[in-house]
Amino acid sequence: MAITAADIKTLRENTGAGMLECKKALAEANGDLAEAEKILKEKGLAAMEKRSDRATGEGRIVIKQEGNKIAIAEVTCETDFVANNEDFIKVAEKAAEITLKNGKSEVTDEHKALIDEIAIKFRENMAIRRVDFIEVGANASAGTYVHSDNKTGAVVVVDGASSEDVKAFAKDCCLHLAAFTPAYIKKEDVPESYVNEQKEIFQAQMAADEKMASKPENVKAGILQGKINKHLAEICFVDQAFVKDDKVTVAKKLDEVSKAAGNKLSFGKIVLYVLGK
Repeated sequence: MAITAADIKTLRENTGAGMLECKKALAEANGDLAEAEKILKEKGLAAMEKRSDRATGEGRIVIKQEGNKIAIAEVTCETDFVANNEDFIKVAEKAAEITLKNGKSEVTDEHKALIDEIAIKFRENMAIRRVDFIEVGANASAGTYVHSDNKTGAVVVVDGASSEDVKAFAKDCCLHLAAFTPAYIKKEDVPESYVNEQKEIFQAQMAADEKMASKPENVKAGILQGKINKHLAEICFVDQAFVKDDKVTVAKKLDEVSKAAGNKLSFGKIVLYVLGK
């Protein structure tokens, strides 16, 4: 079967492959467009396997919300050029839409099929790295935020009241998470192994301090605990100084909002995505 320029053009538009690759695929498929497209996809998937160990330090985070349902997705690629490409952006948005539809906090086969198509086109290592689905209860308020560079996104649910004021606070908490990226939500979440490691570091620092060496053991123990408490307050969300009022912690601000709402509030689901972390 004769291979026409129109066939090559159509195949290029459908697959994003180069002109020579399209011509070779059409020749191999005896001019059958559908078969040629299949050949190119198979070759593209094989190439993707070879690229699977290449770093994916770029990408974007997308949040979608419909009523009381929220989905967040992280889609990664190799270059910022691709991350800002319209087709890649559409795939990232579609990944969040799929999560919203299926209501699962897991990357499904439907997600994987979505990324396979565009990875072949751009010839980059790509992945839908993670997704989360959040359902907001009737007596709760939620805030969402994606930073302007699309590399940080957060969702915060506050249980206990459904109001615009509580929703605004939840949004402020999202801004806080994006600004300070705490490693943990509360002190109880910090692994004991991490705390012990920090103690060893602080003890070594204190042992190297000549002035500290002369202090009584009970005083040194108190200083050590003070250092640990300070460090935990720096890495735990609820103990950090609130982003919009650094005179109070996030926990204290929650108490203030509770009083204003006339009901005891608490944090529900909290999700923070930082690209690649």
